[in-house]
Amino acid sequence: MSAIKILARILTARVGPHIELAVETESGEVLKVLATEDQIDRLVDELDDILNSPADPEDDGPPQAA
Repeated sequence: MSAIKILARILTARVGPHIELAVETESGEVLKVLATEDQIDRLVDELDDILNSPADPEDDGPPQAA
């Protein structure tokens, strides 16, 4: 498992039937993945759940990798 990196930006583009996600770290590393519309929909739902849940006052960093 690699070390946790700080997110700089996420770019998206449609590539045929898929959606390309390009995730860039503060150090300039880029990871590109293809996802289905269903996967993106589930990702949006998960992010929405996180954003609408109470923040943990002791949480001062990124989550641990699964």
